Amino acid sequence: DLIVTVDCGSTSHESLAVAEKRGVDVVVIDHHQVGASLPPCHALVNPNREDDLSGQGHLCAAGVVYLVLVNTLRVLRNAGDSRVASFDLLAQLDLVALATVCDVVPLKGLNRAYVVKGLIAARHMGNVGLSALLRKAAIGGPVTPYHLGFLVGPRINAGGRIGDAALGSRLLAMEDAAEAEKIAAQLDELNRERQAMEAVMLAEAEAEVLAEYGTGEGASVIVTARENWHPGIVGLLAARIKEKFRRPTFAIAFDPNGRGTGSGRSINGFDMGKMVRAAVDGGLLVKGGGHAMAAGLTVERAKLGKLRQFFEERAEAAVRELVAIQTLKVDGALAASGATLELIDLLEQAGPYGSAHPQPVFAFPQHRLRDSRQVGANHVKVTLEGQDGSRLDGIAFRATETPLGDFLLSSRGTSIHVAGSVSADLWQGQRRVQLRVTDAAKAL
Repeated sequence: DLIVTVDCGSTSHESLAVAEKRGVDVVVIDHHQVGASLPPCHALVNPNREDDLSGQGHLCAAGVVYLVLVNTLRVLRNAGDSRVASFDLLAQLDLVALATVCDVVPLKGLNRAYVVKGLIAARHMGNVGLSALLRKAAIGGPVTPYHLGFLVGPRINAGGRIGDAALGSRLLAMEDAAEAEKIAAQLDELNRERQAMEAVMLAEAEAEVLAEYGTGEGASVIVTARENWHPGIVGLLAARIKEKFRRPTFAIAFDPNGRGTGSGRSINGFDMGKMVRAAVDGGLLVKGGGHAMAAGLTVERAKLGKLRQFFEERAEAAVRELVAIQTLKVDGALAASGATLELIDLLEQAGPYGSAHPQPVFAFPQHRLRDSRQVGANHVKVTLEGQDGSRLDGIAFRATETPLGDFLLSSRGTSIHVAGSVSADLWQGQRRVQLRVTDAAKAL
């Protein structure tokens, strides 16, 4: 009698028409961009409807669901339903914070409140499944947005990418601690398998991009595609290629029948979702949708060439302008001795940080690169020494075989300028300052 969709449905006219024909009510709760014609459904709750005046278009789907629940409880309370008193909606904010961080929506307004209060809920470890994942990720100290986005989120998503998509939702909804530990271990193993698959696919994608586009300077939008790729990992591929070549990027996995499932990631300032909707309207895509920074699509192989041309023409002027003004904004300058735990505690009062509210970036000018070496699979660890002899450890994530990593590994013993963000790292029970290196240059 009733179907509720979350994070999808706003452009699913054909599917919803079938439900309507069969007499099934559908409530669509979504945040993706919507065209002028609304789909046939009982209700479409979406702050990105063209007729929506709420100003909440920056919410992720879970954030919209939370508002639906707030109003649902209000209706039930006014109807005298006694069950409302036993439902603690605030305790569910840990899940809303997790989704808000992982969907990389802007941390402003209500999103910011969601994450601030959600982190408090997460630190209480009230959700059995989330607590099991936090333990499996070996998180020491209070839960932060970094833990949610880079340690918990990938493990939950690994189930949907290469395993059973229901594992994550089952884990977060269960109350059996022993069963939660089993599923958390399963997701942890799937995440390791996903990382291995991603490494192989990324090498193939980078080789194709270099062959097709060179170092990327001439491309407005990068589109990379293969038949043997896992469709659950193309979003990660698009994100990695976008980071490396600094262009809006799509990665597409084709099945044996020639139908491709693709995912895209954009650069700041370029609305990818609007471009994908235009491609759908132009008959180049079977279906597609998304928002400014990310999009999904389905395309027939025969139309891939025309799609590439359409994207290139559509994005050329805007992307060229955005790339030309790419700069690293620095909030202040520090010496190694100034990067203290007291400073970090002050900075954290202005957090949490994330999309549209990034961590402050500091320049460390004229520091001697005392040591640099590769750690893990592809990270570069550094030790900086200030002019007063003070030292600061840092790490450049995924920097191996990049211009930044090559520079750091070849500049030991020299004086360099470094830029990055500072945070507190917990090591063997001790808090210590660590620099996350964003960029570096030779000190002239």
